[in-house]
Amino acid sequence: MGGERAPLLEVTGLAKAFGPNPVLRDVSLLVAPASIHALLGENGAGKSTLARVLLGMERADAGAILLGGARYAPASAEEARRAGVVLVPQERTLCAHLTVVDNVVLGIEPLARARLGLEIRDRPRARAVARAAIALVTADPGRVPLDARAGELGVADQQLVEIARALAQGGLREDGRLTARLLVLDEPTSSLGQSDAARLFERVGALRDAGLAVLLVTHFLSDVRAHADRYTVLRDGRVAGEGDPREIEPAQIVREMLGRALDDTRASADTRACAVSEAARPDGGEVVLEAEGVSGVKRPKRASLTLRRGEILGIAGLVGSGRTELLRILAGLDPRRGGTVALRAPRGIGLLSEDRGGEGLMLGRSLAENVWLSPRAPRFARPRSVLSEGARWIEELAIRARGPEQRAGELSGGNQQKVQIARLLREDFDVLLVDEPTRGIDVASKAQVLALLRDLARAGKAIVLVSSQLDELVTTCDRIAVLRRGTLDPPRPASSWTEASLLLEVSS
Repeated sequence: MGGERAPLLEVTGLAKAFGPNPVLRDVSLLVAPASIHALLGENGAGKSTLARVLLGMERADAGAILLGGARYAPASAEEARRAGVVLVPQERTLCAHLTVVDNVVLGIEPLARARLGLEIRDRPRARAVARAAIALVTADPGRVPLDARAGELGVADQQLVEIARALAQGGLREDGRLTARLLVLDEPTSSLGQSDAARLFERVGALRDAGLAVLLVTHFLSDVRAHADRYTVLRDGRVAGEGDPREIEPAQIVREMLGRALDDTRASADTRACAVSEAARPDGGEVVLEAEGVSGVKRPKRASLTLRRGEILGIAGLVGSGRTELLRILAGLDPRRGGTVALRAPRGIGLLSEDRGGEGLMLGRSLAENVWLSPRAPRFARPRSVLSEGARWIEELAIRARGPEQRAGELSGGNQQKVQIARLLREDFDVLLVDEPTRGIDVASKAQVLALLRDLARAGKAIVLVSSQLDELVTTCDRIAVLRRGTLDPPRPASSWTEASLLLEVSS
């Protein structure tokens, strides 16, 4: 849309680095007014950094941005909002205990002067602002009650309130018309089902028709082809492709995202040599974990799987699809709303959390204490015994540390992951649920962690591996299942997947 009109947003030669690591390299982008422009790319491609620059959360090192033909370089999110550039983040940020009105006007509360010169919130004006904002995002004014608490709403309606709040922060005229100019939507449908996603895009389309430009950050190619007017692909911080998504085949967009053809081989010969072949697995290993029709409070909606001793079952899916929630249900950490889970493992089941610092480790305590930590460990232990156990696992897993007394928080990300794994191995669990084991660690450490998982499977452990790095799933797992919008598809042999075909499946 708007091919002959002047662009609303013009980005030229944008560059940004964090220390020695370039994140954006000579990025140029044109977003037309009253259009939906999709921003695509794998994890780490630079999408979030570009969005943060546009929203005043980061400053670019080089390049220029024009908004409506005028120089635009916001020094803060507040400056960006005053310019009419607003964000709806991927994670929900509503205050569940506050009403819809309170959430919409949070931070921009209209004030009235009371007695003694005091200012108090102008409740009638606050309600009017919320009503006008909600009217912009829903065709049915009664769908989202203004006095309902946000936590009482469904996920789809919470998303509408998030958009309404962003639009209100960008400014509304007295007649309720928009003054916001650019809405950045970060993965808006990642936690929505198909019908809710369709309803959301119906309203996003109405906002576009009302004159708003939308920058849609997403992994869903089907959403892009159905709703976007233009797209731009970032790869390794550079623009790798752009065009009209309805005129370009999905395979071409995937090729732009990956930098490889869709029919590339599964892996290089070197990688294949490192990967564990199907033949190396125990043939027909006993079933140690079986789940049937499992559903959680929100996600997953339905998941069935069978896990055998000696295999690695990979689960691919976008953020918000329910991957972590599924693992936590299988581990017994989160409530199960429906379905059955049968564990046939005498030594039990262990979880390696994706949140190393917040949940997986006590960063302020020693490496040895983290390894020892377990409900099965003796309540009282001699410090010498704890340190000795820590030293054993330092040697066993080649953990790079000064010694077992070093604090876990002082270790590199890869070595922190090894400490988590050491604790699971010390417990000798039969089933290991491994969530994003290579997130935030260097390439060499990634190779070591994945090789360790393959060794554990060869030794008879049963492993469920969740990873956003699709190449890791393809080269490490025996079977891979795709979790899409809360529903787990039947697994297929890893040898039948390529990274590109898996990306296409996950994004469809």
